[in-house]
Amino acid sequence: MPRSDFVKRIICISLLIITLLFLTSCKEVKNNIDLSESINTPQEIIVAKSSNYIIPQESTIESRYLPIEGYKRVEVEKGSFGEFLRNQNLKPYGEKVLYYNGREKSSTGVYDSVIDVEIGSRDLHQCADAIMLLRGEYLYSIEAYEKINFNFVSGFKAEYKKWMEGYRIKVEGNNVSYYKATEPSNTYEDFRKFMDMVFAYSGTLSLEKELQSVDIDDMEIGDIFIIGGSPGHAVIVVDIVVNHDNEKIFMLAQSYMPAQQTQILINPLDENISPWYSLKDCEKLITPEWVFELNQLRRFK
Repeated sequence: MPRSDFVKRIICISLLIITLLFLTSCKEVKNNIDLSESINTPQEIIVAKSSNYIIPQESTIESRYLPIEGYKRVEVEKGSFGEFLRNQNLKPYGEKVLYYNGREKSSTGVYDSVIDVEIGSRDLHQCADAIMLLRGEYLYSIEAYEKINFNFVSGFKAEYKKWMEGYRIKVEGNNVSYYKATEPSNTYEDFRKFMDMVFAYSGTLSLEKELQSVDIDDMEIGDIFIIGGSPGHAVIVVDIVVNHDNEKIFMLAQSYMPAQQTQILINPLDENISPWYSLKDCEKLITPEWVFELNQLRRFK
């Protein structure tokens, strides 16, 4: 064999060995990821979807997701916030979450379905905003207009009842006030403009202060895991099922940053029940894009 061919063969073999070592090293690093130590860091966790309790052609949370074997849905009062959340309309199964600018968010390791919600073209509808919109939409649907109010981070109380009367909100630094701007009106467009104002000046810091603490064993549909901050995060319980031992498993929804449509989260730790979650023997709630302490459960007063 000519010397030049021998040298080329040695070089090729050496490169192949180096490549194999590199790939093996990468695999070891990936397999050694400890999600409990990677707090609040998005992970590309691929969860296989089971089809025995997911009915893709259905269009609401209640109809698309059946309780897993041995569980049944908790009862909710007719006209309650729990019933409202359970009956949220979903986009066709397999459609992607859209950001405010129209881009798609990959579903890999994050969400299973998308709530059919219009979020506008501004970077406003983030995590706390999505929850406030769900709450506001519910109160608007039952005509409880006087209860539609949210606090700004500054402490100012934004009240939809005053917005209905034709008042608008002026923000000058930390000074916030109402001023009479138009004739009384109560269209859905009025409501959404009010909510956009809330989105712009509220967040996890203000929402957390409005909510009351709830013991994890007393979880109900509509409860919220929240940590106020910059950044903070919040996810909302949109359904609960229970077994004969009164063990609850639940489903979560979120928006995130930048502004995006609300999504039904997969369970990154248990593909057998995903998108349902169980907290049995858990010290934390681990979701695809955030980790919560169990004492961070809150409820609208």
